[in-house]
Amino acid sequence: MKRTQAWLGRVSAAAVLLTLVLNTPTATAAVGTGPSFKGPVGLQLYSLRDEFKKEVPGNLDRVQKFGIKYVELAGTYGQTPEAFKVQLAVYGLVPIAAHYPLEKFRDDPESIAREAKAIGLKYAGVAWIPHTGNFTEKDAHETAALFNKAGQIMAKHGLKFFYHVHGYEFQPYEKGTLFDVLMTETDPKLVAFEMDILWVYFPGQDPVKLLQKYGKRWELVHLKDLKKGVEIGALTGATDVRNDVILGSGQIPLADILKAAKKAGVKYYFIEDESPSAVAQIPQSLKFLEQVKW
Repeated sequence: MKRTQAWLGRVSAAAVLLTLVLNTPTATAAVGTGPSFKGPVGLQLYSLRDEFKKEVPGNLDRVQKFGIKYVELAGTYGQTPEAFKVQLAVYGLVPIAAHYPLEKFRDDPESIAREAKAIGLKYAGVAWIPHTGNFTEKDAHETAALFNKAGQIMAKHGLKFFYHVHGYEFQPYEKGTLFDVLMTETDPKLVAFEMDILWVYFPGQDPVKLLQKYGKRWELVHLKDLKKGVEIGALTGATDVRNDVILGSGQIPLADILKAAKKAGVKYYFIEDESPSAVAQIPQSLKFLEQVKW
C-alpha cells in the first residue's frame, strides 16, 4: 500500500510539473520578429545620428530599450573603435556591419580592416559611390574593380566587403542597368550587397525581382518605407528624409519584399529611418515587423 501511495505521489508530482510546463508561456520572440518575419532585425545607428552627436551612452541605452540587439554603424562619434566596442557591449549591442567612405577603401583599406576588427564587425562596406552628374558606365566598371580589390583585403582579415545600393546605379545599360555591371563584375566570394529597400523602390525598380535575380548576393537589407504620394522614378539617390515613414504605413510592398528576402537568404535586416521623427517611428516599425504576415 505504501509503495502504491508513493508511486501515485510521484505520478501526481509529474502530472503537476507537466501541467506547469504546458501552461508556461513560450519565450518571447526576438523584438521585431513575428509569425512570418523572423529577422534577425537590427538598427542602423545612423537613424539616431543627431542624438548620438549629443550623447553616446544615453542613445545606446535607448537602442537597447527598443529591444534591439544587432547594430550597423556609420561612425563611432569621436570614440576610438576599441572604446566604442566596449560601450556597445555595456548595452548588450552586437556590431555586425559598418559603412566607410569609398575613398578610404581605395587609399587605405588596411586601416578599415583594423578598425572593423577592433570593433568586432563581420562586414565593412560602402554606402555611396562619389560621381559627378549621372552615374556612368565608366563609374560602374571602375567601381566594380575597386570593390574586388577591397573585398580581397577584407577577406584576408576575415571580413566581408559589401555595397549598399543607393538608387543612382539604375541608369539603363544594355538589357538592364548599370547596377547589373556592379553585380556581374564583382566576385561573389569577395563582394556582398546590401539592399536598401527604399533606394531600390524610389528609382522605380522592383525589390522582389532583384532579390529573386541575385539571390544570395544580398546578405544585408535596410528596412525602410516611403511616404505615400511621393513620386518615384528619379535616379538621384536623394529624397527628403521626411519621406522615411513607419514601416507598413508607406507605399512600399513590404510583405512581398520580406518574403522574397527570406527566400534569397538575407542574413541581417537593419531598420534605417533617416526621418527627424525616427525616435518615435522606430518602435512602431518594430511592431509592424512583429505583425506582418504573408
